Amino acid sequence: MTGPAVETKLACRNLWKVFGDGADRAFSRSRGETEQKVATLRGGGLIPAVSDVSFDVAEGECLVIMGLSGSGKSTLVRCLSRLVEPTAGEVIFEGRDLMKLSGAELTEVRRHKMGMVFQSFGLLPHLTVLENVAFPLRIQGKGDADRRRRAAEMIGLVGLSGREDAFPHQLSGGQQQRVGIARSLAVGPDLWFLDEPFSALDPLIRKQMQDEFLRLQHTLKKTIVFITHDFLEALKIADRVVIMRDGRVVQIGRPADLVLSPADEYVARFVADVPLLRVITAGDIEEPVPVSLSTNGSVSRDAPLESLLAKLAEVDALPIVESGKVVGQVTTHGLMKAVAAASARADRGWSLERA
Repeated sequence: MTGPAVETKLACRNLWKVFGDGADRAFSRSRGETEQKVATLRGGGLIPAVSDVSFDVAEGECLVIMGLSGSGKSTLVRCLSRLVEPTAGEVIFEGRDLMKLSGAELTEVRRHKMGMVFQSFGLLPHLTVLENVAFPLRIQGKGDADRRRRAAEMIGLVGLSGREDAFPHQLSGGQQQRVGIARSLAVGPDLWFLDEPFSALDPLIRKQMQDEFLRLQHTLKKTIVFITHDFLEALKIADRVVIMRDGRVVQIGRPADLVLSPADEYVARFVADVPLLRVITAGDIEEPVPVSLSTNGSVSRDAPLESLLAKLAEVDALPIVESGKVVGQVTTHGLMKAVAAASARADRGWSLERA
């Protein structure tokens, strides 16, 4: 079923970033398809960190970018904000090509439209929590009263009310990251970049911060580009996932798409340990309704299969309902078939599954 059209907030088209002496000149001389260009550039001692990447990010979407170390994910995100200058391509934000903006125009977009959170908290040690959060507003030229009011609001949003006068060294790692998040939100960004923001935290605090992130996103509905190396984290927060390898996009899709239909063995290894009953939903194994079906015990398309196990132990089929109407069903047979197929892929390996 086709849903309502969603506006594209951010898009990149044929984006490249090549590092090395003479990279721009060498790229302009390169010819052929992407693989041929990459081979030519590498043969010349250059590093194509981002190679011909294109995708859209819908308004309000959380797009997670994943890949092994050196895959180009952090460079890509920095290219999207032009913190790193792309070698070629387009970055379209709210209908404007950032590549064509002047330095002053780009600075204005970053100050008023973009929020950024990185793995290192980056707090200024000589400033209090409130002063750290208010700092980007000071750069914007906001008055003192407006800065303090907005900063206090953001501090409350991330659950740190009462710590406004504390200094960074007086905070735990999780609290410091909350300050970083509050600071990035202070300008009211339309686009939020997060580069492994929780990876430096211990597991318990990391889980708490993931929950906090989901709460904030439910409230604020930001457009987000989020980098992580942890597929379980991606599973928890992502609308869609981009898998990168050697500077190129290997596959883009919902977490369930990657689990059920990995593009290659590289993607299959990423999802090998994913708990299938959490990622696969009723909609992924939806079947047509052969006869009239009551709405009793109905489920939504996004219901995870783990929530359906108890119900399917008592009945053979559950109706999937949207807007009060039965649109499909999930059956015990369909559930078992999906789990068996995904488990077989994990056990036997992608290459055997595709053979």
